[in-house]
Amino acid sequence: MSERAGQWFGVWAPECGSVDLRIRGEDHPMSRGDGGWWHVRAACAPGDDYAFVLDGSDEPLPDPRSLHQPFGVHGPSRVYDHSAFAWSDADWRGRALPGSVLYELHIGTFTREGTFDAAIGRLDHLADLGADLVQLMPVNAFGGADHGWGYDGVLWGAVHEPYGGPDGLKRFVDACHRRGLGVLLDVVYNHLGPEGAYLPRFGPYFSGDTAWGPSLNLDGPGSDEVRRYVIGNALGWLRDYHLDGLRLDAVHALHDSRARHLLTELSAEVDALAAGLRRPLALIAESDRNDPATVTAREAGGHGMTAQWCDDIHHALHAALTGEGHGYYRDFTAPEVLPATLRRAFWHDGRYSGFRGRVHGAPVDPARIPAHRFLAYLQNHDQVGNRAAGDRMPATASPGLLACGAALVLCSPYTPMLFMGEEWGASTPWPFFASFTDPGLAEGVRKGRRREFAAHGWNEADVPDPVDPRTRDQAVLRWEERDRPPHRDTLEVYRRLIALRRSRTELADPRLDRFGVDAAEDGRVLVLRRGRLRVACNLRSGAADAHLDRPAGRVLLSSAGAAAEGARLRLPPESFAVVEAAGSEA
Repeated sequence: MSERAGQWFGVWAPECGSVDLRIRGEDHPMSRGDGGWWHVRAACAPGDDYAFVLDGSDEPLPDPRSLHQPFGVHGPSRVYDHSAFAWSDADWRGRALPGSVLYELHIGTFTREGTFDAAIGRLDHLADLGADLVQLMPVNAFGGADHGWGYDGVLWGAVHEPYGGPDGLKRFVDACHRRGLGVLLDVVYNHLGPEGAYLPRFGPYFSGDTAWGPSLNLDGPGSDEVRRYVIGNALGWLRDYHLDGLRLDAVHALHDSRARHLLTELSAEVDALAAGLRRPLALIAESDRNDPATVTAREAGGHGMTAQWCDDIHHALHAALTGEGHGYYRDFTAPEVLPATLRRAFWHDGRYSGFRGRVHGAPVDPARIPAHRFLAYLQNHDQVGNRAAGDRMPATASPGLLACGAALVLCSPYTPMLFMGEEWGASTPWPFFASFTDPGLAEGVRKGRRREFAAHGWNEADVPDPVDPRTRDQAVLRWEERDRPPHRDTLEVYRRLIALRRSRTELADPRLDRFGVDAAEDGRVLVLRRGRLRVACNLRSGAADAHLDRPAGRVLLSSAGAAAEGARLRLPPESFAVVEAAGSEA
């Protein structure tokens, strides 16, 4: 579409008495059709700006299904032609989640410039590291001047303009595919942000509230159209931006009492699209329920998600490596927690949670659910950013312990995920930040963060001002650290672990019923049994012996010079080793 021609514009506004399309300074009355939809045909071309006027209001509003918001969430939408972009990834066949290593990054702090094009300049680092899939934090349009986490989005189909807009995202995906990297996108359907949230003016998109904002209307009057909106948006990201999957934020906040849950419906639609595109598409859920049904196949009565984040593994690792036991970590401090959680994904699998004050979760059947359906990680944006100062694990754990943690994640049967900069032990904090322009909203966010952390025992003085631009600037990765000790050594450990995972297929074997974990009584010396390989970690501050179930052969990788003698493996303090068992059988 290059010349102005007649195009149909439509908007769902079932409770409005009149709707006008405003384009190029002219208002065009729209006709009401079936199901609360309004339509009009008007001449337009790509680049034309337009908005909707509801019930004769003087305030034109952006299109709820906008593809381009060049002036931010309060401005008009812009006509955008997806077919105009020249893709170069025709031979791309996708990246399946099983066996892959994920890398989570935030476009706004991955580079100083904070744009898609600047991030492209760092993709060779990810390919050299051995990552398979890049998981982008949300890039849809959100309120504020420039920077934010992205979870305050209000227009779910438009790409944040300061990052580079829709063409910028396409250039990024295209560049990733040229390097063999798949791309996943974090999407947020469970609430709206506080600035520019115009959706409720158009119709009953929301009903009730979550902890973060209004709750999506998935089962009340008018919810049929709301569900179609969500599913259409998800398919659009995958189809029009050539993405390889989506990460669904906080699906436990999607309140749906229907017989067929939205997640089940979405997974069926995405599977159908994957079949048509002839490449795998992944749906990764963030869920607080510890419910195996989330990743159980639809044919077996589950929701059919490809995978889910597994915070229990993170919490168990974090408590063991840092010694922290406040907040939700208090449930994860006992010596038996880490080995047990590594064996079965969920620590809270129907057991009592002291933090919640109730029983939580359900068990994972190792014979039915493969471990690749659970993401394991030492760090992610939540677990770093929701600390008072946004401090990363190197602030509280030694390089040796961090190397052990990396070995436990990357040599486990779970799908490993890294958070940007983790691979070199980045020193930069990553606290919560935003750039809201409304002074009242900014002050409310500032006070709310301080109250929240004070309630969890943090000192308010440790909480950076989230709307101070310096908070974002301090979170930008310092790429020059990679070449300096001790960061250089940490990076080499990550590279060698990922390379070993790729070269030895048993390390990516997702079968939990073929996976074993042996541990000392204090839980500080662990051995993972992975086919013929044994991954031994000593979390103690002194040297320790790891007792293997069979004699050791070659030492394939060691962080600090382990020595094997028969079935005894001598490990220096805070170190790991990967050895091949002697003999021909595992």
